[in-house]
Amino acid sequence: MSSIIAKHIVQNLSSPTRLSDYAIDIFQELPSRKSVKKAIKAGRFQVNKEVKNSGYFVQSGDLIELLASTKPIGEILQLPLEIVFEDDFLAIINKPAGLAVSGNFFKTVANALPFNLKKSNAVDALRKPLPVHRLDALTSGLLVISKTKTASIHLGQQFENQQITKQYQAIAMGTISKNGTIEMPIDDKKSLTHFEVKKSVKSLQSGQLSLVNLFPKTGRTHQLRIHLASIGCPILGDALYGNEGQILKGKGLFLSAIGLTFTHPISDESLNFKIDVPNKFLRRMELEEKRWKKFKG
Repeated sequence: MSSIIAKHIVQNLSSPTRLSDYAIDIFQELPSRKSVKKAIKAGRFQVNKEVKNSGYFVQSGDLIELLASTKPIGEILQLPLEIVFEDDFLAIINKPAGLAVSGNFFKTVANALPFNLKKSNAVDALRKPLPVHRLDALTSGLLVISKTKTASIHLGQQFENQQITKQYQAIAMGTISKNGTIEMPIDDKKSLTHFEVKKSVKSLQSGQLSLVNLFPKTGRTHQLRIHLASIGCPILGDALYGNEGQILKGKGLFLSAIGLTFTHPISDESLNFKIDVPNKFLRRMELEEKRWKKFKG
């Protein structure tokens, strides 16, 4: 039997929901709906200690457990990553923009972790370090990695219970108020984001650009991108939710996870990590401001 790497007890479910639909919002270790379905098909989901298929309907009180993959580790991607923190139980990396966390291809963070991290000496060490949550491939910044089964379960529960504080920075297009809250459902699920503007400059192309701090209180797919677009201020470089004709080709998405605060899963120590926003963010703000002054005076 494979080891358990994440667990969840279903609470306050108004109506039975398919396992594949329910798990996508709970198990951050799986980056997409497709990966959830693959894990179910591989027998990696137990409900009340029994392996269930995608046709099972989850009910309140169910204990859902995600089992570790039994697939061989496979080839390791020899790609250096920036390690922000590492001990025997977890690690924090600064994920580069454009690199997927995991997926059905070789060039991913998950495949590069064994090349970058030390093997854990803990008795419940994972065969391979495991990303605990999701970041879009286009998003850069802080990513939490578990190195043991216990760390994986505890960190996953902190994310699920919204006990981890996440801070992002983005450049938003258009006029945006100094601070506020966006509360708009995504896929019929409650979604909440707080924001505050650090700096705004005039822009010839966008009217105004703002460097914004973002604090998501929920973790829906593309939440920050959807929420900012919903108030008419999409993130610069967002080809999916942005305004056609205002995308900077080849510059990427201007969204980065710059802050994390959570409790160490073993020592109970409070951990706080912060990185600088990528240089391209500040350069873009300066360039837009100079262009405005040059052509508009």
